[in-house]
Amino acid sequence: MLVCTLGLLSAHHPLAILVPLAPKSANAIQIGYQPLAHSFHYKFIVILPLVHRLSFFSIIMSVCEKYFPDEPTEPKLVTAFPGPKSKDAVASLDKVFDARPVYFVADYEKSSGNYIVDVDGNAYLDVYAQIASIPLGYNNPALVEVAKSDKMTRAIIDRPALGNFPGKDTEEIISELLKVAPKGQDKIWSGLSGADANELAFKAAFMWYQAKKRGYASTFSEAENESVMKNQAPGSPELAILSFERAFHGRLFASASTTCSKPIHKLDLPSFKWPKAQFPSYAYPLEANEESNKKEDERCLAIVEDLLKNWNVPIAAILIEPIQSEGGDNHASNAFFQGLRDLTLKYGSLLIIDEVQTGVGATGKFWAHEHFNITPAPDMVTFSKKFQSAGYYFHDPEIIPNVAYRQFNTWCGDPARMILAGAIGQEVVKHNLAERASQVGDYLYGKLETLFGKYSELITDLRGKNRATFIAWSFKKPELRNKFLNDMKSVGINIGGCAEDSVRLRPTLVFEEKHADILVAGIEKILSGY
Repeated sequence: MLVCTLGLLSAHHPLAILVPLAPKSANAIQIGYQPLAHSFHYKFIVILPLVHRLSFFSIIMSVCEKYFPDEPTEPKLVTAFPGPKSKDAVASLDKVFDARPVYFVADYEKSSGNYIVDVDGNAYLDVYAQIASIPLGYNNPALVEVAKSDKMTRAIIDRPALGNFPGKDTEEIISELLKVAPKGQDKIWSGLSGADANELAFKAAFMWYQAKKRGYASTFSEAENESVMKNQAPGSPELAILSFERAFHGRLFASASTTCSKPIHKLDLPSFKWPKAQFPSYAYPLEANEESNKKEDERCLAIVEDLLKNWNVPIAAILIEPIQSEGGDNHASNAFFQGLRDLTLKYGSLLIIDEVQTGVGATGKFWAHEHFNITPAPDMVTFSKKFQSAGYYFHDPEIIPNVAYRQFNTWCGDPARMILAGAIGQEVVKHNLAERASQVGDYLYGKLETLFGKYSELITDLRGKNRATFIAWSFKKPELRNKFLNDMKSVGINIGGCAEDSVRLRPTLVFEEKHADILVAGIEKILSGY
């Protein structure tokens, strides 16, 4: 047996949460505590079998604490929002950059872990994390070391045109990304952003579709070569990508044609006349509405099948997010996603899963679509955001165009960002951060469920159960949503919205129970004033 004193621990320490739950058996950790006079700390006495020693001590210091021993313990507000320095910085920035969307100007050198600091010195608990793009917290030391490496220096200073002049480390860099590839995927094509990743996937789908008609090894006809230079068929065929109402896939020309969340995203842009199916709109809570939600799945799948059969041009691929994020954090079931896969196989289209926002552990699995057990695996999976790189995974060799230079550009990706993505994947796996996010998410969801029961006249449709910290809710009065987002700054929390009436949580993967407690307390303080 091992007997030890752990010393002084805060009542907010992760270990303190475990105390009431510790079972009292011969094989269990036994914990006693004694409050110290005039203190909010406790002295813990631990008695446990040696076999449990390593696993016990691994929970004493959390991953967040290992990364960020000096992370703030709570938000710190020294000015009103926005602060005077931030106002001045925004005004100055606006002379050279469109600063109208700016909330505040950040001081990234001082930001740490789950806290973003602005130029006025205000430290906000950040549950928006650069629109879901910070995976491991601000100034993560593991990523700082990668940034200092010789490999990174070469990738930045002598950035290669990968398609023509790959470096001797290119295969190694790509192999790191493939270590965390979605199930069933063993190839990758790199891009520059989420929208770019989707557009590259569209190109691959169109080329695959035409190669299937023509024969993969067949040469192009004279008519194809001549007509394509005039943007006419048959060289420039009429094909479509099917996406969904309320979807967001980017703001470039083709990706904007598949986006259907807010008008502002695509006004004044010429568009491809591509079809939009309806994404399921579920009744919540899910467990109380299983039958009606099943019928909703069936209704939406029938719409998809009708479009595949009857749209005026062939549909080369279906594009879908595992959870529609910008469009409102809209969820769909395993059955719905498998139904889509079955339809793509029936009608000869590809299935592209857009994991730009949902990927890299945010839902409790490294890739959100793996919750659905889709069989066979999707044809392509696009990524960006938390991976700090971009591109798509795939597995079918015939998704590679039959002739070189068809899927090509100068860079063919960014090795510096790919190196960072590989390191991020390694850290997520090493520290089991997707599962940890699931544990924290369950804790947070339970607290929000209890809290929102007190404010049912304001809040509706809490969603994201069993999807880690990928949680959202809606306001019954949409005009309250923007007020709430702004008011949360007054309690030191940076939080984001989606759709017109909803709030989405997008914290880092090192967001823990202690952060969840601060978040829920802040939410209650604001809601209590409405």
